[in-house]
Amino acid sequence: MRPILALFAILLLAGPLRAEMLPVSDWFALSEEAARNWIATELDDRRVRIQPVNAGRAPARSVLVLYPRQSSAYDTAMSRMLEYFRQRGDNIIFEAFNFKRRDHRGRAALARAETIAADLILAMGSDSVAWLHAHYRGGAIPVLSVCAKDPVELGQIAHYEKGSQTNFAFTSLNMSVDVQLAYIRKLMPGLRALAVLVDADNQSAVQTQSRPLIAAAEREGLRAIEVAVRDPEQASRELRELIPAALERMRETDPALAHSALWITGSTSVFQEIAVINQAAGRLPVLSAVPDIVQPGKDSAVISIGVSFESNAYLAAVYAGHVLDGTARPGELPVGIVTPPDIAISFERARAIGLKIPFDFFERAGTVIDPEGRLVRQGGKRILPLQAAAR
Repeated sequence: MRPILALFAILLLAGPLRAEMLPVSDWFALSEEAARNWIATELDDRRVRIQPVNAGRAPARSVLVLYPRQSSAYDTAMSRMLEYFRQRGDNIIFEAFNFKRRDHRGRAALARAETIAADLILAMGSDSVAWLHAHYRGGAIPVLSVCAKDPVELGQIAHYEKGSQTNFAFTSLNMSVDVQLAYIRKLMPGLRALAVLVDADNQSAVQTQSRPLIAAAEREGLRAIEVAVRDPEQASRELRELIPAALERMRETDPALAHSALWITGSTSVFQEIAVINQAAGRLPVLSAVPDIVQPGKDSAVISIGVSFESNAYLAAVYAGHVLDGTARPGELPVGIVTPPDIAISFERARAIGLKIPFDFFERAGTVIDPEGRLVRQGGKRILPLQAAAR
């Protein structure tokens, strides 16, 4: 029987605001909430073991989590999944393994999964999914993707509704670019030009987010420009040069830049430079597919329309629970997609740049920052009186 809950919209207990992270190693960290309930121990330079503080009586199960590198997005996702399994009362020992996108380390991770008799492998991020799909499709241990881009666009599965018929189950961080563009155009009805910011080295973001959005925008007669960072380590410097150049190209279509916007994809090296992007953008709206980068303060996107890392991680945890319980086979699960999208709004940024937010966006938003920079709604729940947001 299919786990219907995992296919549709999920209401989270926490919104996309970044929690304080506690480092365990130079590539792995957990939220304070997760650290209160789970013991994380660095075993060596590539492995971290995570086990519950209160294990209970149930026999322990083993889950290997394959990481390609350090990422704040992965820390958020892992912390959210641990909270889900704590609430379920599961006795699971996780072992996070950083393979650094190297074949020999990936093979060592698979050998480790066999050694610990892993019940499940969580593929954290698109790079881990791609490597495992190339080297372990059809393997004995189930594999589930977390915090990864659209597997259909990447050619890893043929259909959204049908399972892979292998040991793989997929979730997706993406939403339909046509739906995303419809939201953008409703926000800015006179939109003429759109610059899409992406890390050229992040092929999953290029293939599933940047290029499809540009194609969709061009079909609707918009000027669409890809702004691609070439060296993730130098993203800040490159963006300071690339964004002004993109604005000049956008002026050819929109001389006053009154009907233009920047769109940030889910490229970590790009969205973590939100302060640089805002400074270079001036009064242009900075929009994003990543709800997690809408934050109190000036270092924030004005609005995000997409799937948060926490939403995807929650859905992946639901899928993982079904696989571990034996109530679903990974190869029979459809692609897990969060819908409707997570919307996060910073009225603080909107006021600073003079952007009007449609009321229905405000109604649907799970996270809202008021004009004074206060968090008034998180996870769809009111934190401060709504009148505080209107002042």
